[in-house]
Amino acid sequence: MIILIAPENDISNEIEILNQLFEEGLMFYHLRKPAKNYQEHVAYLNKIDKEYHNRIVVHYHHELINEFNLKGIHFQEQKRIDHIDNPGQYFKNLDMYGKTISSSFHEPEVLEACYFEFDYHLLSPVFSSISKQGYQGRGFNVNSIHKTIIGMGGIDTETIEETLQLGFKGIGVLGGVWNTENPVESFKRIKKQFEKSSLK
Repeated sequence: MIILIAPENDISNEIEILNQLFEEGLMFYHLRKPAKNYQEHVAYLNKIDKEYHNRIVVHYHHELINEFNLKGIHFQEQKRIDHIDNPGQYFKNLDMYGKTISSSFHEPEVLEACYFEFDYHLLSPVFSSISKQGYQGRGFNVNSIHKTIIGMGGIDTETIEETLQLGFKGIGVLGGVWNTENPVESFKRIKKQFEKSSLK
């Protein structure tokens, strides 16, 4: 699976590019906009073609899952630590039937020890980040962990094959798409390389 993380700050033509990415087969879009409030999230989602809403996972304002036909919700690391000890209470008012639940991790040991069954787990940084300066890659090998783990940090066409060899079941991309001159073409190249590497 390929997960595309939203650029933290809006970029020009973002929605137009995003709709094109969905057309090109993007199935998991993680809407991570920490500076946007609830209403701004609603406005953002309303600009995206409705047929693609079921490919969007929200990081903030999880109650959006009750308003839109979204794919699921994601827990940032701190939010997981704060709430997952009492998940019944947290999910009580959320319509989660058929939706995905995922979370971010930065240590393989913490991920492996986590008792809550997430649908998939983002682990970073595998390689040095493209979008965050000074975020050094750690080359995690997760072959021994029997969970669905998505590698993030420094993922582009050059690092996909190694990521899969390290035991990751998918890739999370941010800078490898959004920090390029043509995000749609970059995504197509990444998707093609991922599909090719997955067959090995």
